[in-house]
Amino acid sequence: MGFPFYIAKRYLRSKSSQNAVNIINFITFLVIVIGSAALFIVLSAFAGLKTFSLQFTNVFDPDIKAIPTTGKFFSISPEEEDALSNLNGVASYSKELEERVYLTFREKGDLAYIKGVDENYRSVTGIDSTLYFGNWGVTEYNAVMGIGIYHSLGVPIDNYRTPMQVLAPKPGKGSFSPQSLNTKLYNSLPLVVSGVYTIEEGLDKKYVITQLHLVQELLEKDSTQVSALNFKLSSGMALEDARSSIKKVLGEKAIVLSRRELNGTLYKMLNTENLATYLIFTLVLIIALFNVVGAIIMMILDKQQNSKTLYALGTTIKELRRIYFLQGVLVTSLGGLIGVVIGAVLIGSQLAFEWLKITPSLAYPVEFDLLNVFVVLATIIVLGLISSKIACSRITKKLVAQ
Repeated sequence: MGFPFYIAKRYLRSKSSQNAVNIINFITFLVIVIGSAALFIVLSAFAGLKTFSLQFTNVFDPDIKAIPTTGKFFSISPEEEDALSNLNGVASYSKELEERVYLTFREKGDLAYIKGVDENYRSVTGIDSTLYFGNWGVTEYNAVMGIGIYHSLGVPIDNYRTPMQVLAPKPGKGSFSPQSLNTKLYNSLPLVVSGVYTIEEGLDKKYVITQLHLVQELLEKDSTQVSALNFKLSSGMALEDARSSIKKVLGEKAIVLSRRELNGTLYKMLNTENLATYLIFTLVLIIALFNVVGAIIMMILDKQQNSKTLYALGTTIKELRRIYFLQGVLVTSLGGLIGVVIGAVLIGSQLAFEWLKITPSLAYPVEFDLLNVFVVLATIIVLGLISSKIACSRITKKLVAQ
């Protein structure tokens, strides 16, 4: 390997006597640098977008959630509550009861979900960080709603004189019907909006959050009935160990899901988009690296006399091929490395200075990940190996004997 590598390095540094060959080599190197930089920047941008998208689920969804195996609700006994409170690795848990309801205020109405939560809910999730204005309320009939519902109904904050009304069908009395909203088929709950949260458009139009016992009364459920249990794990606790412990307590009546499983569709969509983008840019790189094949072939023709001399001095055809193979690998590896460095500088400057904005107050999310560095370099090197192998196969005994 020493002799072919030495000659390959010399060829890499030396200029050709033909100006056209020098131009082709420069363009080839530039294409590799730009392609690898672009791939790294795009992967970093998608990593940032993925983190940005998932942060909404991180503040709203718990580490682990238990939902009914069948139906909408399940019961949890005092003994099961004590057992869950004493589980190793579970920092805290909260109960919730959720159902679709009709909200009405003055002449306006809207369908949404009411979520009744206990006093632990805010410590189990990161919901506190989503409060846009107002507060979580200190009186019995306070509620916090999404900003989408807030704009739809136009409910004033702390309006105790004319509170918003929540209507829910009585059990066994059917579903909502605009013609029968004022009949005795519905339970009614007055709520005073004390705060407004904002997370993302879908969730902002979905939930009104209030006290658990109020929702249990509205839906005619007893104090043991819930629609889900939310769990916050202790630092360093393995998710699967915690899941197993919770399942032992709850048995077959509940399914225990991680945050990732709760948002499986979102994770799958983001991963698919990331893979599709990588494959598209890799295809662009494959097309660009055809230039490497052409550049090496041009170099072979330009150095034909040198190859004849080396062959006459005893260099084998295999060693001559290795010279040009190593030259191609060096060009692509060096170009890929420089491209990654340029991409890393641009990503670092975005993280430091936030020069690219989505909105005046929101910088475009990017993320520097060493895995992306490895992926880009591995992609460039593999494609460089293939293109160099194709090009160096042009070295034949007939070529150097002419």
